Amino acid sequence: MNLNSETIVAIATPPGIGAIGVIRLSGEHVISICDAVFRGKNLSKVESHTIHFGTIRDFDDKIIDEVLVSVFIAPRSYTRENVVEVSCHGSPYIQQQILELFMQHGARMAQPGEFTMRAFLNGQMDLSQAEAVADLIAAQSESAHKIAIQQMRGGFSNEIAELRQELVDFAALIELELDFSQEDVEFANRTKLIELVHKIQRLLRRLMDSFQLGNAIKKGVSTVIAGRPNAGKSTLLNALLNEERAIVSEIAGTTRDTIEEVLNIKGIQFRLVDTAGIREASDQIEAIGVAKTMEKIAASTLLIYVFDVIEMSPEEVTEDLRKLHREGIHLIAVANKMDLNPYTKPADYVSDVLFEKNIVTTSALNKMNIEYLQEHLYQSVLSGEVSSENTVVSNARHYDALQGAYSSLDAVLTGFDAQIPSDLVAMDIRHALNYLGQITGEVGVDDLLDSIFTRFCIGK
Repeated sequence: MNLNSETIVAIATPPGIGAIGVIRLSGEHVISICDAVFRGKNLSKVESHTIHFGTIRDFDDKIIDEVLVSVFIAPRSYTRENVVEVSCHGSPYIQQQILELFMQHGARMAQPGEFTMRAFLNGQMDLSQAEAVADLIAAQSESAHKIAIQQMRGGFSNEIAELRQELVDFAALIELELDFSQEDVEFANRTKLIELVHKIQRLLRRLMDSFQLGNAIKKGVSTVIAGRPNAGKSTLLNALLNEERAIVSEIAGTTRDTIEEVLNIKGIQFRLVDTAGIREASDQIEAIGVAKTMEKIAASTLLIYVFDVIEMSPEEVTEDLRKLHREGIHLIAVANKMDLNPYTKPADYVSDVLFEKNIVTTSALNKMNIEYLQEHLYQSVLSGEVSSENTVVSNARHYDALQGAYSSLDAVLTGFDAQIPSDLVAMDIRHALNYLGQITGEVGVDDLLDSIFTRFCIGK
């Protein structure tokens, strides 16, 4: 792919007033463009990775601002092009004036993610590392930060590269056999190839299995708190958050709409949704609230079903859960108001839709067992701490590519069992290599680039 020689420019700091703002430029002519407006040292004569104080001036030699200019000479820069970063005062007016001045001297406004796209196109990083940059910027917890850093530093890429290289070596031997098909020679040891395919599939399965955890860390776990009116859902939400977020009343149906909050447990974010009580609605507004509850449950990953141990019989709990439970949702049943009936036995509520291990007894009002419930939520996503040494897949595109590679390798094994011709086996191996290559950008992925990099902010 031909690299664009244009110089691009963008504000790299968040919009709004701050102490400083940073304007970033990258491209072949960045030094001459900056020299045209910067009064200080001659930037064409300075060394890379140096910072210089001076002023930015307009065409009339009027001072716009006093600035610090950081110079990074290619290829020792983020994009492997000449890069200059101008640190000015954080006034939006000043930043805009400097930005426009650079564009008047030949730079153009960068597209979203274009700096990182240039880094990828210039070989500074592979595609999965480039995507990790966006994940790092968006990280809102320690665990999400760990995954993004590990991926950005090439941990995931290295694993994929090793798998791909082993498969490439065998694929080359099979392709060689095709060139000598008339001589009926066999270069590739079929037994070793089958062993290799099984080995790669085991590693792919481990990576795919990590996606549920990785996606949860990256985006948060969609968690709905549901139950009948006055079961204590809002009180439980307040107890989990340790703040009075939801209105609590003895009047049934107080919660008419959903309330959404984020709970961080050991680095995993749970997007909690408190919902309207499930019952026959007494008015149109409550009916809308109940309908929203069912919609939220259908879209959730985890369901916290709260029931009142005084008012609810085991049969009623089972009846509710049969209406609410669906395939793919993890259920935790909270037996609430245990302070009013401490002799309640969780085993009495066990049914075909509810196991005893998924029942947590609490008194939300007295915050009894809340820490245990939080631990139960955490363990429903993973066991133990997230280790930065383990590769965790958090990107849906990567997960789809891993699935494609796994299926292609299944086809290789099926082909060997059916003794199909080597050219068809080679085709399935090429498909697997193509899927693995899509992750790191080692195959043609032009159609993916726009959708990946437009998720970035302008200055990245």
